Amino acid sequence: MLNKFWKWYENKYKVIAPLTALLFLLQLVHLYWMTTNVAFFRIFGYPFWDVSAFWNTVIALVDYTEIPAIITSSLLYIYQYRIDRSMRWHSIFFLFFINSQWFHLFWITDEVIYAQFTGTAAFIIPAWISWIAISVDYLELPVMYDSIKKAITSLRKSV
Repeated sequence: MLNKFWKWYENKYKVIAPLTALLFLLQLVHLYWMTTNVAFFRIFGYPFWDVSAFWNTVIALVDYTEIPAIITSSLLYIYQYRIDRSMRWHSIFFLFFINSQWFHLFWITDEVIYAQFTGTAAFIIPAWISWIAISVDYLELPVMYDSIKKAITSLRKSV
C-alpha cells in the first residue's frame, strides 16, 4: 500500500511541489508580522507594523496553514530521501528544520511570546526561551527557498 502511495505521489509531484511552496509562501506574512510586530517590539520598544484586531486574526489564520505546509513538505523530503541517495543528508536536514515547527506549535505559541514581550502574560517565562521559540519559526526560511526551487523545477520538466 505504501508503494502505491509513493507511485501516486510521484505522478502528482508536479502539482504537490508547487502546492507545498505556495503553503509556505503564506508563512512569509506570519514571519513578517513576527519580526515587525513582536521581535522589533521587544528590541526597540514599539512595533514597526501594528495591525488591527481584524488583521491579527487574519494573520493567525494564515499561520494555521503552517500545519498542512509541514505535512506536505515532510512528504516532499521523505520522497526525496527515498529516490535520491545523493540528497539523503539534505532531506534529513530539511525534515529536521520543518518538523521543529511542531515543537514551536505545541510548546510556546506566538500568542504566548507576544504576551511575554508586551507584559500581558499570565505567567512569566525567561526571555531567552521566547527568543528560541521565535528562532524556530525562522527555520522555515531555508525550507521555503528549497520548496520553491523544487516547485519551479517540477513545473519546468516536460510531461
